[in-house]
Amino acid sequence: MANYRLQIKPSAAKEIEALPKQDRRRIVARIQELSTNPRPPSCEKLSGHELYRVRQGNYRILYTVHDGDLLVVVIKVGHRREVYR
Repeated sequence: MANYRLQIKPSAAKEIEALPKQDRRRIVARIQELSTNPRPPSCEKLSGHELYRVRQGNYRILYTVHDGDLLVVVIKVGHRREVYR
């Protein structure tokens, strides 16, 4: 399987930077895993959108996958109670 390029929106990068250091490391590792497998068994497609979601503890990573360009774009990262708003 080909490796996908990762792109993180500037707003998502700011959200990642605002997280506690230990959680940030886990989330960055989880995002890096998306480059080899953009649709892991733990991902879920959000209804009504072309977005996918993966969980990392109490945080959620929302992203889109562009198969033609082999690109994963991280849209939003946040706590589970706030990320869908």
